Amino acid sequence: MQGFTKIALIPAFEPADNLLNLVVLLSDAHFQVVLVDDGSGENYRRIFSASKRFAEVLIHETNKGKGAALKTGLAFIKRHYPEDSIVVCMDADGQHSVEDAIKVAQAAANDRNSYVLGSRSFCGEVPKRSRFGNLVTRFTFKTVTGAAVSDTQTGLRAFSTSLIPFMLSIVGQRYEYEMNVLLKCASKKIPIKEVEIETIYFDNNEGSHFNSIKDSFRIYREIIKFSMSSLTGFAVDYGFYSLMVALTAAMSPSVSVPLSNISARIVSSSANYAINRSFVFKNKDSAAKTAIKYFTLAACILAGNTLLLSFMVDSLGINAYTAKIFTEIVFFTASWLVQKIFIFGEKPNRNKSPELAKTE
Repeated sequence: MQGFTKIALIPAFEPADNLLNLVVLLSDAHFQVVLVDDGSGENYRRIFSASKRFAEVLIHETNKGKGAALKTGLAFIKRHYPEDSIVVCMDADGQHSVEDAIKVAQAAANDRNSYVLGSRSFCGEVPKRSRFGNLVTRFTFKTVTGAAVSDTQTGLRAFSTSLIPFMLSIVGQRYEYEMNVLLKCASKKIPIKEVEIETIYFDNNEGSHFNSIKDSFRIYREIIKFSMSSLTGFAVDYGFYSLMVALTAAMSPSVSVPLSNISARIVSSSANYAINRSFVFKNKDSAAKTAIKYFTLAACILAGNTLLLSFMVDSLGINAYTAKIFTEIVFFTASWLVQKIFIFGEKPNRNKSPELAKTE
């Protein structure tokens, strides 16, 4: 562990007394410790005051959120520490051991272009909400980015200080910030590496300040936006499809169903493209460039959708309205992945160094 400075960054809100012990152990392991008091108040001042012997203590007068606390610490590190340092972000509740902090720091030092996660195996006695939450976010992250990460909720993360400008540019003030970092790393093609760490929980994780409703909404906001966009598109599509089926009822189903489906998709895809480009993915490429790719995708999905729909109605005898709903569900995930990765996704500049490409 020689040759570089390793910095432990700990955001803390109303911490337990064991935080001081963690700070001391980190200092003994030759970490520079930056501790951010995120508006904990007078009742917790003694813990932070005692920590000043072993750490730089930064203070938010009011609670601003984990993301804001991390950014405060990162901005401080950028100003006061060497550029070749390694930052290790840790939780204040004792879930991360010093040994594991050393492991992720070494992994980040070995590959300074990567973003390193200390990933838990979730073996043994793990709180149900933590196990379930990780399963959901793993699936969501895989769906959104196409990248597989085994522990999206870990707070133990390490990276080179050269990535700090990139980290500071990412939106998010509370728990959603950490998920946004992963999403941005995936979209910028920054390697996400995982190092297995010990799974540690105290008192069934009761010390966590994570709000299951508000913070989960913030974390899943991106997939929710796409879902709402798709729901709007589906409402237009299904409404026009139903109208066309009714108007062409005198025709054979082999003609009526594909005609209705194609007509409805032409109308709905135009609306869906505008919403996804401007609101969901906030893509800044020229409309012509993304439109060609989007409507090529729409044509391919329409072909597959129509074939499946016709097969279900003509060959299986399924009601035309029920079959339409089923086919839309089948093609939803495929549409999301292609749009996120290939159409509206951000592309790194391959002619620049990794750090410059990441921070544009």
